[in-house]
Amino acid sequence: MSARVTRPAVVHPIILGGDSGAYSLARAFHEAYGVRSTVVSVVSTRNIRYSQILTNVLEPDLDDPEVMVRTIRRLAADAKAPVMVVTCVDWYVQALAEHRAKIEDVAVVPYTRADLLDRVMDKQKFSELCIELGVPHPRTVVRHGGEAVGELDLTFPIVAKPGDNVAYHHTSFPGKQKVHHLSERSELEWLLRAAGDAGYTQPFIIQEFVPGNDAQMRIMTTFSDSDGQVRMAHGGHVLLEEHTPGTLGNPAAILTGPLPQIEADARRLVEHLGWTGFANFDIKVDPRDGRGHFFELNPRTGRSNFYLTASGVNPVAYWVGEHLQGGRVPDPRRMSVLYRIVPGPLLGRYVRAAGDPDVRARLRKVRRVGHPLKYSADRDLRRRLWVWASELKQFRKFRRYYPVGAARAAAHVEGSSGG
Repeated sequence: MSARVTRPAVVHPIILGGDSGAYSLARAFHEAYGVRSTVVSVVSTRNIRYSQILTNVLEPDLDDPEVMVRTIRRLAADAKAPVMVVTCVDWYVQALAEHRAKIEDVAVVPYTRADLLDRVMDKQKFSELCIELGVPHPRTVVRHGGEAVGELDLTFPIVAKPGDNVAYHHTSFPGKQKVHHLSERSELEWLLRAAGDAGYTQPFIIQEFVPGNDAQMRIMTTFSDSDGQVRMAHGGHVLLEEHTPGTLGNPAAILTGPLPQIEADARRLVEHLGWTGFANFDIKVDPRDGRGHFFELNPRTGRSNFYLTASGVNPVAYWVGEHLQGGRVPDPRRMSVLYRIVPGPLLGRYVRAAGDPDVRARLRKVRRVGHPLKYSADRDLRRRLWVWASELKQFRKFRRYYPVGAARAAAHVEGSSGG
């Protein structure tokens, strides 16, 4: 009987970060190529602990770019296949792009040029880009941490978010949130003062609130090849977002499907920029005009990137095809799926609260549900018990931070504001 031949691995992934997005990428590499990723994180997290599809390397100083470079080079020296380093975290994307010259001799860095990153990660510049191209975008002003509010030609409620995610990541103050929803001027005055006192003097992007609840949100991801040609665009209807302070705005459930206007605008943005690689967009449909308003361009696959894999659009196959297989990116057959990280019964409460019969009808037709952390090939019992327990905890989290009554009230405002 002949010995079984083991083919060499196509890629050795190094993934920076420890959240569910990092695990989703490790899962995507495992599904596509059967490889075990190296996940580098500052601390050990539940998302990746006990996983059998990855090796977790702890580096407490990973946020220091020089430490990041040394760590990647050290791990690459022991790799038995071409190394690719990826992440779902903005500040690691920026650090990788800025320090590419110190890494690219040992690892593929599949991110766009540093100057393009600077242009889109600066949310003020992104706002100007949307105006230039006629892409729907909420009315926006900019104020810096520590600055007075001054004259403000916006109508409350408003949304304020950092213009410099990297600097904001390294800033801490009581009441800090990823995104601040503010109902009156005094709250904005407090935010600017508190952030400035904590050392964040960079911009805040302040935008008028687009009416409606989580169910008005959409997501879109594109992939552009080395010539700037869009080779993939896939999105979905966000049914529910996370509401804890540290994860506010991350999709908790997505129903994938076509979004013609949003896809067309996303393509226009990345093609105008000459973008390469993945771009991920957050969009909200204004019930007054039915148009998707773009909030930002994230220069990476999002934390909820498993919605792509579950739909048959495995994102890592685009990286590997573009950088390691001569540009042969896939053209997969897509399917409509429900991505969720919350229990089905919990999601059902919020879908009913939104009161959209079309969504409920589409959900009844969905035949596939994808949960990023539930992977049959990752068999450690301790991990499976944690995933099960974490789902149950979602009931308590949502009851505390976003009760069903609040979602129902927001849906009522949405319904009464239509045009």
